[in-house]
Amino acid sequence: MSESVVADFVGRFFAAGVAGEPPTGRILLSERRLVLATDDLRETVPLSSVFDVKVGQVPPEMAPYFDDTVTLAYRVDDERRVAAVEGSDTNIDRFATVLFKVLLNETPALVRHPARRGGRVTDASSERASLRLEHGKLTFVRETDPFTVDLETVVAVEREDRDLGNGPRPVVTFRHIDDGTAVTSEVGIGSGRKTNLLGRYIRLRYADVKEELEDVSLGEDELEVLVSLYSAGEGVSLSAIVDIDPQRLTMLLNGLAEQGIVVDTETGTELTAKGRVVVGQRLESVNT
Repeated sequence: MSESVVADFVGRFFAAGVAGEPPTGRILLSERRLVLATDDLRETVPLSSVFDVKVGQVPPEMAPYFDDTVTLAYRVDDERRVAAVEGSDTNIDRFATVLFKVLLNETPALVRHPARRGGRVTDASSERASLRLEHGKLTFVRETDPFTVDLETVVAVEREDRDLGNGPRPVVTFRHIDDGTAVTSEVGIGSGRKTNLLGRYIRLRYADVKEELEDVSLGEDELEVLVSLYSAGEGVSLSAIVDIDPQRLTMLLNGLAEQGIVVDTETGTELTAKGRVVVGQRLESVNT
């Protein structure tokens, strides 16, 4: 491979030509292609042909063999193909981030931010921006000022038709929490393929958390505790800002911890990723 390699590790994979149990081989990623290779098999995936990436979703035909994977859908001529890569948790997490970086970094886009703040439509106009990705974050570099979105603050993602100044076309619309307020941003990319990939990247953490929250049901007191915890700031006693009996507050926090919504740390009780999404959805409903 003549171009620079950005990821190189050993793992199991599924690709065209694989029958039965997935082989263990070498996974190499450059800025132009993904190569999956064993002594007897070599599959090359041009990154320009990749139109979808899923993380943590195993292709049905591979379910008996794989637990967590990065799966790519791509085209060779008119044929749709799928490749799936499995490695250690650390390798796969790192590989997913690097893969999205290679696919999307420096992509030009039109951005309207914030398109809405709370329930109010703003007068923000669309601006040209360049995408920059890092682990769990997405930055839009604009002529005015860059802004960064932590994927763990995303509370909704949609693909809609919008006119950002270059005619109606598919746009990624996502809501996230910024300084305690639900904010909507709109991003348009000229390539439909990259629009789809950007939506996947923004959903990366949100989709997992949303699935984890499907069976969680919280009462008003628990929601009040979570929003207060989010707003309190470091060093502020939660019992001083919520009108709840201390014993009941302890009971509520214990219950929230059991559900993985808060966690005790050396500096006090903090929201987990699940907790931040719950608060985000609560703030969104209040602000809308």
